[in-house]
Amino acid sequence: MELTINSLTGYFLIATPQMPDPRFARKVIYMCSHEPEEGAMGVVLNQPIEDVSLAALYESMNIPVPDMKLPSIFLGGPVEIEAVFILHSSDYPARQYIEINEEVRISRDPQILQDIAGNKGPQDYRFFLGYSGWGPGQLEYELSQDGWLALPADYEDIFYIAPGKMWKKITLKHGIDISLFGEVTGKA
Repeated sequence: MELTINSLTGYFLIATPQMPDPRFARKVIYMCSHEPEEGAMGVVLNQPIEDVSLAALYESMNIPVPDMKLPSIFLGGPVEIEAVFILHSSDYPARQYIEINEEVRISRDPQILQDIAGNKGPQDYRFFLGYSGWGPGQLEYELSQDGWLALPADYEDIFYIAPGKMWKKITLKHGIDISLFGEVTGKA
């Protein structure tokens, strides 16, 4: 039987214990776009960058640093790590964005930084340096090798689960103990 995947846009990719690439071990990726003939793009939700602050990003763009507790910046993946991506709720009217679904968008619009500083930004947001990308057919191959588990994504899980708990918590929500994934074998 051949596996057919239309699109994983708006889904989570959860790295299984069989993930061969150590850069993605125990990672949760939110899929921003996926067209099997064109490739796929997503951001790692559970890899905060300890040595880069959002305040430094504000300073580098000559925007006054807001007087508020700023969230972490995350490493979205190994592609274009010098580029900033903002995953945010759709309540914010960004000028340029990719709509992932009715609730979530991704943008590179620097105006979002200024609007957050002025308390006019999106209700929920996360900042990323870089993204995770796949060429045509590459993600489908990785899925066939059991490196990834694809699960439906819920808005609350994207923005409200602590990064260190995401890998296990999201899979348990779907009735899967990810730490045991792939260890059960048998014959039908």
